[in-house]
Amino acid sequence: MYKVISLFSGCGGADLGLQGGFNYLGKKYTRQPVEFVHASDIDEMAVQTYNHNFDHKAVVADIKKLNFRRGSADIVIGGFPCQQFSTVNPTKNPNRKENQLFWEMARVIDQVRPKLFVAENVKGFYTLEGGKYFNLAKKEFQSLGYRVYHKLVNCADYGVPQLRQRIIMVGVRKDIKSDFIFPKTSNGPESTPKKEWVPLKEVIKSLIPEDERFYFSDRAVMGAKNAKTNMKRAVAQDLEKPCLTITSHLAKVSINSRDPVLLVDAKKEKYRRFTPREAASIQSFPESFEFPVSDTRAYKQIGNAIPPVMFWYLGKSLVALLEASRVGKIIEDTSPRQLELVI
Repeated sequence: MYKVISLFSGCGGADLGLQGGFNYLGKKYTRQPVEFVHASDIDEMAVQTYNHNFDHKAVVADIKKLNFRRGSADIVIGGFPCQQFSTVNPTKNPNRKENQLFWEMARVIDQVRPKLFVAENVKGFYTLEGGKYFNLAKKEFQSLGYRVYHKLVNCADYGVPQLRQRIIMVGVRKDIKSDFIFPKTSNGPESTPKKEWVPLKEVIKSLIPEDERFYFSDRAVMGAKNAKTNMKRAVAQDLEKPCLTITSHLAKVSINSRDPVLLVDAKKEKYRRFTPREAASIQSFPESFEFPVSDTRAYKQIGNAIPPVMFWYLGKSLVALLEASRVGKIIEDTSPRQLELVI
């Protein structure tokens, strides 16, 4: 079993994906040989959701106060907070170092010296100011003795019914000779054999919500109609295609915002927001994953999460690299007589 430290774990999207052992849209995502020795987040309610769904437990903690023993994990993962780098956050100030929590993740990596690490963030972290912050993080990780591989991943390419782009950075300790290879896509234009993206209709059971509170009021719809041309939104989703990116402020979603909504009845101009369960499904959480918190908190946790299905594919590649490294070390350290026994 490979030991894992999970930082900024949130409600557990990445951890569920790395662990595996769940079903989603009729497909089984197998369990992987990993063991979580630590998971933490500063959000108490996110930790409550995490602990409701996992046998191992997370703790409420500020990463700045965490310290670890060298060699305590094989893998460190973390989707460090991204609001300051988000392209939809007009008040962001990424230049403040306290908003650049990759430094704290790097500090933990330096303490633990894991074989691998995974850092995840929004596309804006990769593109903002010509990649300034991405390059800062990459250089810091490299200075710790890691080869850093990166890819701008579209989660829809891995069976998630959502067009969600995220930058993934994978660090491989330099004494490990194997290169990291990002997993082949399972869906989309580059998949082989070609398989279409999963459409939104796969997770929207009915356009008519069970509770009318999910409808936008007639006044809100009228406001959208009367708004200035450059402000009109009502971003109604095509059920035959993946959903646009959902965010952490789904509880406050406005029909005038860029957040995706559902058009229930075009003639009557009836629009609604996603239910928490639908949002969770769009993020590829299985039906068995529960959110024992208010809808407002559930929306925030879901929108901030890393889609488990996407991370499952990534996790498979991480484990494959560790397995290849382990076998290579056995052969390299074995005398010819012992090598015959290995073969």
